[in-house]
Amino acid sequence: MAPSDDVEREVTKEDEEALMAEWAAMVEDSDGGGEGDGGAPAGADGGGQPEDAEAMAAEWEAMLGDGGGAGAAAEVVSSAGGRESTRVLNQDEIDSLLGFDETEESAGDKSGIQAILNSALVSYERLPMLEVVFDRLVRMMSTSLRNFTSDNVEVSLDNILSLRFGDYLNSIPLPAMLSVFKAEEWDNSGLLTIDSSMIYSIVDVLLGGRRGTAAMRIEGRPYTTIERNLVERLVHVVLADLSAAFDPLSPVTFRFERLETNPRFATISRPSNAAIVAKLRIDMEDRGGRLELLIPYATLEPVRELLLQMFMGEKFGRDSIWETHLAEEIWFTEVEMEAILDEVELPLRYILNLEVGSQVMFNATPESSVQMRCGDVPMFAGRMGRRGNNIAIRVDRRIQQKPHDT
Repeated sequence: MAPSDDVEREVTKEDEEALMAEWAAMVEDSDGGGEGDGGAPAGADGGGQPEDAEAMAAEWEAMLGDGGGAGAAAEVVSSAGGRESTRVLNQDEIDSLLGFDETEESAGDKSGIQAILNSALVSYERLPMLEVVFDRLVRMMSTSLRNFTSDNVEVSLDNILSLRFGDYLNSIPLPAMLSVFKAEEWDNSGLLTIDSSMIYSIVDVLLGGRRGTAAMRIEGRPYTTIERNLVERLVHVVLADLSAAFDPLSPVTFRFERLETNPRFATISRPSNAAIVAKLRIDMEDRGGRLELLIPYATLEPVRELLLQMFMGEKFGRDSIWETHLAEEIWFTEVEMEAILDEVELPLRYILNLEVGSQVMFNATPESSVQMRCGDVPMFAGRMGRRGNNIAIRVDRRIQQKPHDT
C-alpha cells in the first residue's frame, strides 16, 4: 500500500506542474495575442483577462507552496472570469454576525440575528402599578428584615424586566434555593430565588456570626436541614411583605409551598411563557446577596387592569365634581310614564283569530284603579278622570315595591 501511495503523490505533483505550465502558456498567448491582434482577446473581456490570468497563476503557486491548498480557506479566491470574489469568514466574524459576541453579552447589548430572535419576546405593556408595588415591597422588607436579623439591612431594587420562563431558569447561577409560592386568590404560582451568597449570609447572621467577616461559601455540597429551615423562615418574611405590598391594590395571600435546589423541579410555567422578574439586592454591612422574584404574567392576569393604572387610586375613591354634575343633570332626565287600565290573559288561538271589529272584554270599570308605570316598575295608583278635553289620572297612592327574592 505504501509504494502505491508514493506513486499517486508523484503523479499528482506532476499534474500540478503541468497545470502551472499550461497557465503560463495561457498568459504568454494572451499577452502575444493582445499585442499582435490589436488587443482583440483582451477587448472581448473588457481588458482584464491578462491580469486575471496572472493573478490566478500566482494563486496556484501560493497554494502549491503551502502544501496543496491547506490554508486556502482564508485566502481570497477569484473566479475564472475575475468578476466575483468570496471570502470565508473566521469564527470571530461569524459570532459578531450572529450576535453571540461575549463582550457584547457581558454589556447586555444584543446585535445581529440574536437581536432578531430576542425581539420575538413578548413585548407586554408596561405595568406602572407593579413598579409601585415593588417599591412598597423594598421599603417594607427593609424594616422586616432588620427585625428578623437584628442587624442593619439595606434592600434595593436593581431592575424589573420581562423574559421567558425557560430563559430565566437557564440563567440562575447555581447553587441556589428556589422557593415556589402560590397566590391563593389568583390561583397561580410564583418563584423566589435566593442565591448562594444570600443563603450563607443569612445563616451566618441568624446563627450569631461576627461582624466584619465575610460569609464563608462552601460549594459542591447540598444544603443542610438547618440552612433550609433558616432560608424558609426568610421566605415567609418576604412573602408576608409581598402580600402587604399588594393589599392597597388587590388583597392577595402568598402561601409558601416548597423549597427546591434544582431549577427543573421548580417549573411553574411553560418555558415559552413570559414572566416579570424583580431583582433585589440585600446588604447587611459587609454581607449580603440577591433575591429574585419571578411572577408569570398568567399569575398577574386577574389584576392586570389594576396594574395598568398610572397611579394608586385611579379607579378608587370619589370624584365630587363628577358626582355634583351627574346629580344636577339627572333631574332633567325625561322618562316615560304609562297608565295601565287593565290586563287580561288570552289564549294564543284567540289572539290569532282577532279581526277588525272584534271586541276584547276587560274587567275594569269606570271606578277601577289605574296603575301608572315607569318602564316595568309600578310607581303609582289612581283614578281615571277628565280634565278639559284630555283624559287625566289622579294619583291616590304610591305603590310599594316588593323585595326581590334572593
